[in-house]
Amino acid sequence: MLPLEALQAKDLPPAQLAGLFADAGESLYLVGGSVRDALMGRDVAEIDFDFATSARPDRIAAILEGWADSVYRIGEAFGTIGAMKDGRSVEITTFRSEIYRDESRKPQVTYSDDIETDLSRRDFTVNAIALELPSFEPVDPYGGLQDLENKVLRTPLDPEISFGDDPLRMLRLFRFQATLGFAADVQAIAAVQRMAGRLSIVSAERIRDEFSKLMLAEAPGAALAMIVATGLSTYFIPELDKLAMAQDPEHRHKDVLAHTLAVVDRTRPDLVLRLAALFHDIGKPDTREFGPGGVTFHHHEVVGARITRERLRALAYPREIVDDVSRLVFLHLRPHTLK
Repeated sequence: MLPLEALQAKDLPPAQLAGLFADAGESLYLVGGSVRDALMGRDVAEIDFDFATSARPDRIAAILEGWADSVYRIGEAFGTIGAMKDGRSVEITTFRSEIYRDESRKPQVTYSDDIETDLSRRDFTVNAIALELPSFEPVDPYGGLQDLENKVLRTPLDPEISFGDDPLRMLRLFRFQATLGFAADVQAIAAVQRMAGRLSIVSAERIRDEFSKLMLAEAPGAALAMIVATGLSTYFIPELDKLAMAQDPEHRHKDVLAHTLAVVDRTRPDLVLRLAALFHDIGKPDTREFGPGGVTFHHHEVVGARITRERLRALAYPREIVDDVSRLVFLHLRPHTLK
């Protein structure tokens, strides 16, 4: 028995919306992370519900008007209508396919007419499981249930197709590795190595948001190492590549990157602190000198603070985060001054 009984409560959106859409002659499915989280036993009170439907956006909005406390159409261009009901947010999206043009930062959205096509265009099989409503029967054409059990991140279609549809999925692969504790499929990793340059068409804001989620995982170090190893870091934090090549005689690691990732994993999961841990030695490659006493990195905290500020600005982080992180990098050799 799948652990889905809690989703069927009559006071929750899945059961309520199932009847509304059925009465309107439209099919409705619970999809994405909401299904994955329910199958993993997450508390239903913490789940944000995402739905897919045969209805087009105008039709979705009309169906929701009599049910929701408020309806918002900010995502309508991408086929999504949002609503609030009793303090809970839901999003309902027309069956769709998103494909990026070679040089475009925005997806071209086309609608499909069946749930299987819609699921094929999702990022990973564990997020490509749907529950048909009102029966709550699973629809799993791409083996997501088995991958969920095996804790594997695999794309529904060939990874080059999935990553071509939305290059941000390459970064999301490692975000889910960190946040879910799943292993990335070897074919997906190989595709990232071949396609890493495609990340350059994705907006800084989308990369920032995905990267921030990764950085707040319990232990993001292994995923960060994979981002560097696959070459993906080159296209949004190229300074990490230099850390991997710089020897660090001050610590028991063969390079500065290994030391940095160990520090990140030992830092409390606060975004400012984690970013400061990631960037604290970012100035070492540019300040490394060889002298009679061995290798030195004089003033690497000064250089590192400047690099940190430039990089976080390029990733469109808010000014207060840029200021706080760069200041922590500047002060990291003087922990006695911090409170």
